[in-house]
Amino acid sequence: MSAANPTERRTELLSVRIGAQEFAMDIRSIREIRGWIASTHLPHAPSFIKGMINLRGTVLVVIDLAERLGLPPLEPTAASVIVVVEHGDKVAGLLVDAVCDIIIVTDDMRQATPETGDSTSREYVEGLIMIDSRIISIVSIPSLMPSTEVEAMLEAA
Repeated sequence: MSAANPTERRTELLSVRIGAQEFAMDIRSIREIRGWIASTHLPHAPSFIKGMINLRGTVLVVIDLAERLGLPPLEPTAASVIVVVEHGDKVAGLLVDAVCDIIIVTDDMRQATPETGDSTSREYVEGLIMIDSRIISIVSIPSLMPSTEVEAMLEAA
């Protein structure tokens, strides 16, 4: 039996649920978690943009995480949750069905995203972790953030 490596990097991830699937994201990217509130439609926005909400005087774009990841779009309910994430100077809300847990992972727990013949899955998923019988995809927050084009629409709104 070997002792745990004291230099091993440990990362905290927040796991969320979309339908029956679980996804995780680096907890350092999360600004806050809030309940679903109705959003205002943003004309000509990509279909994965659910709309925008007022977050303490700031316009926050809400992204349907399911649709952004190529899954069927979510129909928000009173139980839906918005995970507010930030990367650099960009902030967005990710619509999910539920927040599940905080998971502590080490580098050796991570596995590469399998080759699917399409680079899109590797763009949005930066790795996998297996816990018990569950496979949890780790999403890449920078890849999910709205494009400069969407940000220009927000400023014009």
